[in-house]
Amino acid sequence: MIFFKAMLKINGLKKSYNNVPLLDNISFSIESNEIVGLVGRNGCGKSTLLKMILGLESQDDGTIEIPRDYELGYLDQHIHFTKPTLLEECCQALSEDEQYDFYKAEKILFGLGFIESDLEKPPTSFSGGFQLRINLTKTLLKNPDMLLLDEPTNYLDILSLRWLRRFLKNFRGEVIMITHDREFLDTVTTHTMGIHRGKLLKILGSTDKYYDLLTQSEDQHEKNRQNQEKKIKDLQKFADKFRAKASKATQAQSKLRQIEKMKVLDKLAPEYTLGFRFNFDPTPAKILLRAEDISFSYTGNANDNLFSDLSFEVRPGDRLAVIGKNGKGKTTLLNVLSNSAEPSDGTIKLHPRTSIGYYQQTNRKDLNPNNTIAEEIAESRPELTISESRAICGAMMFSKDLADKKISVLSGGEQSRVLLGKTLARPANLLLLDEPSNHLDMDSITVMTREIEKFKGGVILVTHNEEMLRVLANKLIIFRSDSAEVFLGTYNEFLEEIGWEEEASLKKNKKKQKQPKEKSHNNKKELSKELKSLKKEFIKTEAEIIALEDDINIKNEEALDMLKEKAADGAIRKLYSKISIAQNKVDESYKKTDELSKQIDELETLLK
Repeated sequence: MIFFKAMLKINGLKKSYNNVPLLDNISFSIESNEIVGLVGRNGCGKSTLLKMILGLESQDDGTIEIPRDYELGYLDQHIHFTKPTLLEECCQALSEDEQYDFYKAEKILFGLGFIESDLEKPPTSFSGGFQLRINLTKTLLKNPDMLLLDEPTNYLDILSLRWLRRFLKNFRGEVIMITHDREFLDTVTTHTMGIHRGKLLKILGSTDKYYDLLTQSEDQHEKNRQNQEKKIKDLQKFADKFRAKASKATQAQSKLRQIEKMKVLDKLAPEYTLGFRFNFDPTPAKILLRAEDISFSYTGNANDNLFSDLSFEVRPGDRLAVIGKNGKGKTTLLNVLSNSAEPSDGTIKLHPRTSIGYYQQTNRKDLNPNNTIAEEIAESRPELTISESRAICGAMMFSKDLADKKISVLSGGEQSRVLLGKTLARPANLLLLDEPSNHLDMDSITVMTREIEKFKGGVILVTHNEEMLRVLANKLIIFRSDSAEVFLGTYNEFLEEIGWEEEASLKKNKKKQKQPKEKSHNNKKELSKELKSLKKEFIKTEAEIIALEDDINIKNEEALDMLKEKAADGAIRKLYSKISIAQNKVDESYKKTDELSKQIDELETLLK
């Protein structure tokens, strides 16, 4: 029998704000090597729980037990940089023995979308999203025993998400992670843990399994409540009927005592979620939008184009997804298509009856902070009646008095819902949606995906949510390192047929592994020739590893001597940069030998 050691034990934890319970007597443990997805509606207490584990917030009651010398790593949303360059800022997180192991920082930074020329830039020069990636890099570099990740997928593009997924799968430790990206969670986690109505449930398995159990539990509670209600009614009816009758009075009193002893089950309060429908503007158009050879550059110089010679059309029913790295021009393309920016070249033709609805979650600055939610929605379409405006507020989860809250007091997520409400207020037959799933919880993302799917017009969608892409996209525009191209197919077809160029080596290795199985077993001469070639390549790669490791050892000794002699810091950094490059080559060579070894084993099996 195998016994797993608990790395974290929480027992009877309680937390309230203004006498309103948030977490009500929750208990759980995290065992060795568990990767746990923490789910629940916005505002249910997920972030608060992580902060209590870290000691950043105090609990009202209960205990939190963490082993001595067990290190927690937390993704801090607060930005505070102290070093002049990106590389130096990240290398601070390395242990004292690793201070000059730059390659470890570079490997993570490159995985999260930074490039070599970024390494010497000031960390403060990057956008807010990339600054959070710097914090994520520092968290991962500390190599803690347990990672506590609060929304690490926010502000990551698809490639960075896919890199982070591989990193977490290979992480040797424990993880508690909050994210509303359901597909991401289910591909990396071993357990799902959810906070619902102040209680916590942890299960082995996926979010689907968790939500199925939650639904079953709530259904059972309602059945038990109705049965209890009926029983109380029957007992009270008996007592009322016979309490005045001497022969039955004792029984009547017994029934009343039964009622008094019962712990009455409360009716569950309704859970509010997005409940909207996009406002479709009927149109006879067969082609809503046609882009012909469009290009865009902020400078007007064709060499600086974010995209060039793009041609595509959007028809009713099309779900065109725009994907790629952040900062490559996805949002700019939507701005060009919405006439918020002019293309440098080419033309965009709209049908006379095309009406565009543009949701851009970064447009929060355009909201009037002095308006109430209801006033802001009403201003987006003056002909709306008060009841229609209030109905949209309710659909955005701002029912009754909540619709009278000022924009200035809303959170970023709430402001994004207001922007969505403004988009709903205007009839449209072509939707431009820029990251519509950001700041939404899982239930709301499900509603959003369903409503985009049901919309009768065309949709152009920018998203990094791969689940939405798989469900919705039937055409793609892919932004790569130096171009944008149209792909007429689904997201899964794109991954299978083309894939991301940054993952080309992984795709190539997979293909190589499959090749021996596809070859004819009878063609032994060809297989033997390939086997000989692979063995030769294996020996050559091993020799390269030995040479590189010898070189690294020599350079490390040189660096130690330079440190003892207090050589110039720039010279030491230059030497460690060379060591980093050599170490990266060693890592790649080891991966190559692993793949070659697998291929050799497969071929030898076929030749037996």
